[in-house]
Amino acid sequence: MTRTVLVPSSLVREAPDQREATSKLGIVARAAAVFRVDRLVVFPDPLGDDGEWGGDFVATVLGYATTPPYLRKEVWGRRRELGFAGVLPPLRVLPRAGSGSDGSGSLRQGIVTEVGSDRRVRVNCGLQHPVSLLVPDGMSVAEGARVAVRVASRRPVRARLTAEPLPGPTVERADLTTALDRSDAGLRVGTSRHGVPLTVGRLGGLVDRVERDGFTVAFGAPGRGLPAMLGVEPTALGDPDATGFDRWLNTMPDQGSETVRTEEATFATLAALTLRD
Repeated sequence: MTRTVLVPSSLVREAPDQREATSKLGIVARAAAVFRVDRLVVFPDPLGDDGEWGGDFVATVLGYATTPPYLRKEVWGRRRELGFAGVLPPLRVLPRAGSGSDGSGSLRQGIVTEVGSDRRVRVNCGLQHPVSLLVPDGMSVAEGARVAVRVASRRPVRARLTAEPLPGPTVERADLTTALDRSDAGLRVGTSRHGVPLTVGRLGGLVDRVERDGFTVAFGAPGRGLPAMLGVEPTALGDPDATGFDRWLNTMPDQGSETVRTEEATFATLAALTLRD
């Protein structure tokens, strides 16, 4: 069961400055962490890359935000897009097992710094020094690859590489059609003020489907919703063949503000989709 969030390259196109754009993206990354999203996918909006804060900026800041602090310098170095990275909120992603991020049996993200000839690699996973680990049979890794490391003990260090998913969300770039056509897309949800209002009665069926299959939910951008990006009329939203989505939802049907920001809609939508029956 996979949880995927799709955001457009135009997500922060209307931000007045880099600091504000970075802050907005930090909220999106925070929502992805809070609701255990597996993938954050940045899809191209034709109007998204004609401003200063386009797709490259969005993907870089989201990627930095979702990288563990102990790997950020090695992975990202110094980049112009990260000039205001200090305003990003900490994600504090919980491990999938163990008593804490440094606890016995905790799952940590690492980066391969050196590949040896004896099926051993050196991995920086935030311990005092890079550790030498045996590559399990059937696993192939290259220098610079992100890997999951199961840490059983820090003193002495006992750890192993694992094929488990990396803790926290990963960031990718893909076109909307490719993201929706994935075999693990689950329930494909488009968000729009023109969608079907989400009610208590409708939520029950959605939760059952999401718990079974996972979900892929897409958001629009300020001043330009998903229907406009797809070039479809609101009346066509009920046709999956026309839009690629199984459901179109208005997840804030009784909003009290004239506009709802994308980062606000992200929290509201994920909170509803991740409820348990």
